[in-house]
Amino acid sequence: DRVVAQTQDEVRGLVRIGVPRNRLTVVPAGVDSVRFSPEGPAVERDPQRPRILSVGRLVEHKGFGDVIQAMRYVPGAEVVVVGGPPADELPGDPGAKSLRALAERFHVADRFRLVGAVPAGDMPAWYRSADMLVTASWQDQFEQSALEAMACGVPVVGTAVGGLTETVVDGLTGDLVPARDPRALGGAVRRLVNDKVRRFTYATAALDRARQAYSWKRVATQVASVYSTLRRTNNSEAAA
Repeated sequence: DRVVAQTQDEVRGLVRIGVPRNRLTVVPAGVDSVRFSPEGPAVERDPQRPRILSVGRLVEHKGFGDVIQAMRYVPGAEVVVVGGPPADELPGDPGAKSLRALAERFHVADRFRLVGAVPAGDMPAWYRSADMLVTASWQDQFEQSALEAMACGVPVVGTAVGGLTETVVDGLTGDLVPARDPRALGGAVRRLVNDKVRRFTYATAALDRARQAYSWKRVATQVASVYSTLRRTNNSEAAA
């Protein structure tokens, strides 16, 4: 009777496969703004070295290779990738081997760190330890890590694809750049690394947006509204 999509990008995809547009409703994914918040412990880091965080499975379309290449344009900063197999399995993982080889090739291996999978409960501490989240996926998909980072008061630099164009407000909560363009990505990251005022402004706006637009309370209210509308429609049809 009704199909709920998370983003307008999903709506377009569903319409393409034949779902009637008048049956579609957009309810965005939510984030636990109590668990993911600026308050709480953070993973230890070097306070003198800016930290860029990336999160996700170690697959090509996540764009970690572009992030590594982008680091050539951000001297002095480190990039930390959280995700993939557990740390003890990283040495034999093909994705991890490929990324380490790429970091060596572009002479940023000393500023590149692969953490591997971490317990879900540790993720807020990783976000809090970062100056920004970089998500460089080049496939249309929803990036939960962007919402989680925003809820922790962390600005996002991402690619202008899929759901990121709806989650991140370009120039307000972060910056969006073309996909598969390491130079543009590196330039955006470098500008944000060098502009403490802008980072603070973005972080404040990102936190507010996550709490106001993506809290589970708001999402639940929107889903309940879908059910209420269906119930009223069905009751009207039954009465007729």
